[in-house]
Amino acid sequence: MAADETTEFMNWEVDVSSCDGLKQERQLSASQRRYYSFCRRKSFAAFVASKTDGSQEDGITSWCCCSQTFNEHSAIHKHVARTHNAELQQLTQATYERLLRQLEEAPETQQPNKHQTEAADISAWIPDVSHISEEQLKNGPGKVLLYYRYCEVEDPHAICAWQKALCEKLHLTGKVRVATEGINGTVGGTNVAADIYINAMHSHPVFKMDKEDFKTSDGGAECFTDLKVRVYKEIVPMGVDPDVISYQLAGVHLEPEEFHKEVEALLAKGDLCSDTILLDCRNFYESKIGQFTRCLAPNIRKFSYFPDYVDQNLELFRDKKVLMYCTGGIRCERGSAYLRSKDVCKEVYQLKGGIHKYLERFPEGFYRGKLFVFDERYAISSNNDVISGCRYCGCPWDQYELCSTRFCCQLVLSCPSCRQDGHTACCPTCQTKGQAQGEATKHHKEECECTDGRPRIPQDV
Repeated sequence: MAADETTEFMNWEVDVSSCDGLKQERQLSASQRRYYSFCRRKSFAAFVASKTDGSQEDGITSWCCCSQTFNEHSAIHKHVARTHNAELQQLTQATYERLLRQLEEAPETQQPNKHQTEAADISAWIPDVSHISEEQLKNGPGKVLLYYRYCEVEDPHAICAWQKALCEKLHLTGKVRVATEGINGTVGGTNVAADIYINAMHSHPVFKMDKEDFKTSDGGAECFTDLKVRVYKEIVPMGVDPDVISYQLAGVHLEPEEFHKEVEALLAKGDLCSDTILLDCRNFYESKIGQFTRCLAPNIRKFSYFPDYVDQNLELFRDKKVLMYCTGGIRCERGSAYLRSKDVCKEVYQLKGGIHKYLERFPEGFYRGKLFVFDERYAISSNNDVISGCRYCGCPWDQYELCSTRFCCQLVLSCPSCRQDGHTACCPTCQTKGQAQGEATKHHKEECECTDGRPRIPQDV
C-alpha cells in the first residue's frame, strides 16, 4: 500500500474502531480477518481514488469531495476518514462478500495446494552449497548480521519455513521474525555462511536486499544459544497493529553524515536549543551503557511501552523537530510513524541504519559508550568511553550479566570486585531470594525492586 493510502486508512481505522463492522471482524477466524482487512484497505484506497479531480494541471493531483477541493494528501485523507465512515463500511462489506463468493466458486483444481507451493518455493530459494565444505560453514572467522526489510509478504509461513531451512543449512543461529509487513533478523555464523545468506536475501524475489542493508559485527554462531524463526503480527514488537500504524508513515531518513550534522548543530546551540529533541527510542538498559550526547532517553523497559510514552508526553514533542535513533533503524520506522500520527511535531527525522551504521562512519562521533545488542555478547564498542557504573559500588562499569537469581531476567551491572563479594543479583531483593534456594521457585520473573521501583510509563514533560 502506498504511503498516502496508509495514512488515510490509519485515520479511518481509528475513527471506526467502535463500529459494527469491526465488532463483526473480531468474530471472524484468522484467515477471514486477513481477507476482511485486505478488503478494508482496498475499499479505502478505491474511495479516495474515486475523488481524484480529472482536470489535473502540471501533474499536480487534487481531489474533489463534498463540494470541496483538496490539494494535499493529508487533507483528503482526514476528510474521508472523518466524513465517510458509513460509505466505507458498506464498500468494505460488499467487497468482502464478493471475495468470499469468488473463493467459493473457484474450482478446487484452480486453488493452489498451499503445502506443495511452499515446498516448491522453498526448494527454489535454497542456494547450492555443494561446492563448499561443512568445515567452512561451521568453523572459522565469523560475524553477526543485523537486518530488516519492510515489504509485503503474502505468505509469511512459507518465508518462515525457507528461513529456517536456509539457516540450518548454513549452520546459522539467531532470531528471525517474519510477518506480512516484512522480515527482521539477526543471525550469526562463519564469514562464508553469512555471505551466502546475504546473497540469498539479495536474490530472493520478495526482499531483494543489498549488502549495505546488513549491519555486521564480529561474532559468529556462538553469539546465540539457538535458532528461532517464527511468524508474528509485527516484525518489531511495538504492540500496534501494522494496518493501523504502518511503517510507510515513517519520518524522513537521514544518512549518518546528515544525522551527524544535525546533532552537531544541536550541540553547538547548547541550552539555547529548545526546538529540537534528540530521541533515543530504545529501552533504558540499552541507553544506560551508550547514547548520543544530550539525548532524551525514555526510562522504558520495552519498545511496546513506547506508544504509551508518546501519548503521555505529547506536550514534550509539540512543535518540535525530533531526531530519532535506535540500534539498527527498525524501531524508528514504527516509532516515528506513531509519533507522526499524533500530528504534534514540526518535523520527524530518523537515523538511517541506526547506531550501527553511524558508528561505521563515525566511531569517535557523538555516540559515546557501548552499543547494546540482543545476543550473548550484550554489547559491542567503537570507543573506550564508559558512561555507566556498577550497581553496587558505583565505579565505572558497562558489562552486563544476567541476574543470578533463578527466574529473574533482569540485567545487572556488577563490577568484578562486587561480584567477588557475592553481589551477582540485580537488586538486594533478588540477592535475598537467591540465597533462599527453596523459595526461589515461588517468585515469578521480574518481581523485584528493579521493576517495582520504576514507573511503567515515565512522565518526562
